[in-house]
Amino acid sequence: MTTSPPSPHAIVGIATGYMGAKQLFAASRIGLFRALSDGPLGAAEIAQATGVTPRMARILADCMAALGLLTRTDGRYALTHEAAAYLAGDRSELDLGPFLTFLNEISYGHWLQFDKTVDTTTPGDLDMSPERWGTFMAGVMTYNALHAKMLGGLFDFSGYRELLDLGGLSSGFALEALRANTGLRATFVYDPAFADSVAEQVREAGVDDRAVVTGAPTDTAKPEGEFDLVMVNHVVHRFTAEQNLDILRNARAAAAPGARLMLLDFFLDDDPEQRALDALHAGEYLVIDGTVVYEESEVRGWLASTGWRTLDKLSLPGSPRLLLAEAV
Repeated sequence: MTTSPPSPHAIVGIATGYMGAKQLFAASRIGLFRALSDGPLGAAEIAQATGVTPRMARILADCMAALGLLTRTDGRYALTHEAAAYLAGDRSELDLGPFLTFLNEISYGHWLQFDKTVDTTTPGDLDMSPERWGTFMAGVMTYNALHAKMLGGLFDFSGYRELLDLGGLSSGFALEALRANTGLRATFVYDPAFADSVAEQVREAGVDDRAVVTGAPTDTAKPEGEFDLVMVNHVVHRFTAEQNLDILRNARAAAAPGARLMLLDFFLDDDPEQRALDALHAGEYLVIDGTVVYEESEVRGWLASTGWRTLDKLSLPGSPRLLLAEAV
């Protein structure tokens, strides 16, 4: 039996990954993808459309082609389906530009502090001016919009009548459910700092006649009702184990027997191969603000001890995972 000689390909690819990321951020910032949304262009035409030099346009376009976001035929570059869907600005189904801006202007700088985080297990210095906070929130909400879109494509919301969205950071998940199921009603119980903006988003979506928004601290909120669908999205990583137990216990108290719980977050798993996106975010959350990507086995233990039985785990493309549980 012969074996292939060891290859440095994976090591070099990982080690140089930041080079591709920075060029992606730059391509998005100068509007390279938007410039190609009307059709293929050569490097000189890209330069004219974006305001960079032809040399720079060629470098960025070649890199994006090498990474699979553009095609290159006879010196002319065109968008792939993925780039057209997510990178072409207002021509996209969902423009991830604000998320890339967040990664470039906020996240990347924190990763430069990662050596200190490794040595101390403490986050970097989060210096947030009002402008940087705006960039932070725009990026996070854009990424959450992607998660909501992916969830809407994988989960069947039909048949449910009363939805509780407890403590999330984005109304997008519940709004996707309300759009998919016109017979569904939703109760949003969000931190008071977010309640007004959520209420505005509900009004803008035209579903305020089927939704109630209440402000309450997530770790102590005790919603009332008998909900048959409960969302706890992007909550777990922001709280301690003890607080998460209280949150899940209070969610169960508001759930009807047999209700479904959708618990969405990143998790460190015990699968034969750890999913890379979750492991990467364990470092991201720690270096940014010290929050935690918990082990999936620990989270399943919390569910079992608070009256939930885990049914399934779904991986959303480019997004967190969903633990689906049933009220018992």
